Amino acid sequence: MLKHLALLGMGMGVIFVVHKTQFKYFGPLSQIMFWLAVGMLIFTLLFGVELNGARRWLRIPFINMTFQTSDFAKVVLIVYTARMLNAKRTILHDFREGVLPVLWPIGLICGLILPADFSTAMMLGGVCVLMIFIGGVPLKHMAKIIAIAIGAIVVVYILGTAFPDGLRRMATWKNRINEFVGVTDSAEASFQSDLAQYAIYDGGFIPHGPGSGTSRNFLPHPYSDMIYAFIIQEYGSIIGGIGLILLYLIFMFRTIKTSLKCPKHFGGIMAMGLGFLLTIQALFNMAVSVHLMPVTGQPLPLVSMGGTSILFTCMAIGIILSVSRSVYQSEEWEAEDSSSSSVNKPREGYATT
Repeated sequence: MLKHLALLGMGMGVIFVVHKTQFKYFGPLSQIMFWLAVGMLIFTLLFGVELNGARRWLRIPFINMTFQTSDFAKVVLIVYTARMLNAKRTILHDFREGVLPVLWPIGLICGLILPADFSTAMMLGGVCVLMIFIGGVPLKHMAKIIAIAIGAIVVVYILGTAFPDGLRRMATWKNRINEFVGVTDSAEASFQSDLAQYAIYDGGFIPHGPGSGTSRNFLPHPYSDMIYAFIIQEYGSIIGGIGLILLYLIFMFRTIKTSLKCPKHFGGIMAMGLGFLLTIQALFNMAVSVHLMPVTGQPLPLVSMGGTSILFTCMAIGIILSVSRSVYQSEEWEAEDSSSSSVNKPREGYATT
């Protein structure tokens, strides 16, 4: 608990520092961070720490802590996609010149995440496609994008089936999907979702209070993947279940409202993309607990235990608040811009070119 509180405190510091930065600087910075994320993902696939058959982490020297590179790549890709949509917004009607330059970075990052974390790659790709649609890409091009995405999934499935050693997580993905659709009837395949549903049933409607839940003793990963079921067991379906969903939906509503008010296309798309990323990730985590989706490893933002997940979630929230600050404190920022540009203002009576 102390470690989690310390990480939340560090996260609040990240939010404060990031939200004080004008969001216009995030676009140029994302060009550098994009290639850094690509390099880190490649290094993780080759030399990362392997846990449960997946290489998702890098070990930080000297402090012996692990760092999940996909958390960093998610935020970077959303910002970079918003930058590209803003840069190409006048030619998005041209698929080759306007849309493809936006698509290939998404395919690259998601492709590097996919071998170790299928759910994160699919979720991130879906959020980016949603950003492309909101960014103004015509429906005829959206149909092409969806066809490309479906084709890519089919190719991955065929290659993973033909070469199981090359994509070792394929067997895990198949087992989870088969368990979800009911093809596999073994108790071992469905024990996670069965235990989560038992915890939810035991919680009922009325909260029993913190510390009353017993599912921590038998529920797999009650502090991360299945924390929603554990919260419902202690706080009931009304406060713990519906209340937590409403918090994320209110967050998404406020993000959309801020995005629509933002006068800059880049800021609006970026904030909306980050808002969708965090909200959809939360809904994924909740859907797994109530057996609406196959089991995935998505943490509940700001609730599940985790180091890099909390810090980069707070970074995303700080960027959203930076956009919000530009909307509600535009006069202050305009004053800063005018004072900084007054140095280059030509003297009266001199001609300018």
